[in-house]
Amino acid sequence: MSEASNTSDEKAGKVSERHQARSNARLAAVQALYQMDVGGADIGDVIAEFRAARLGRAYDGDTAEELAEDLPADADFFESIVRGVVERQGDIDPSIDGALAKGWRLPRLDATLRAILRAGTFEIYGRSDVPPKAVINEYVTVAKAFFEKDEPRVVNAVLDRLARELLGDV
Repeated sequence: MSEASNTSDEKAGKVSERHQARSNARLAAVQALYQMDVGGADIGDVIAEFRAARLGRAYDGDTAEELAEDLPADADFFESIVRGVVERQGDIDPSIDGALAKGWRLPRLDATLRAILRAGTFEIYGRSDVPPKAVINEYVTVAKAFFEKDEPRVVNAVLDRLARELLGDV
């Protein structure tokens, strides 16, 4: 294999690692937002807890297993999502409400679904460094980790509608 091929493979590996770290950060952000929504936990406490003990760990019921090599998470990206949702929630929630199907309101949704939609909406509105299609795909994948029925399609439809309203064709 040539040196150019090795360099290309290394770059692809780093991009893949960064992508995985961001994907894991998104999943953790949804968990943190859920914890804050359901338990009323303070943002500072939740971020500190995740940074200290939960990022990079897999959870099976009540048991946490260290899987830092398998589940690296971009802690700064995680924090930017959580803080961004909290700071912009006054804009995010009405936007989601307006994008839901007729007769549906955000408070009526499952808390996990609310967290997913809030995080995805924040990224579409507040993270111009991430293409909207990538954001939508990422949060549909997160939804599939929690739900087996219609919720991933709801995430896709709502985030797609919000991205189109903000940016036009995505």
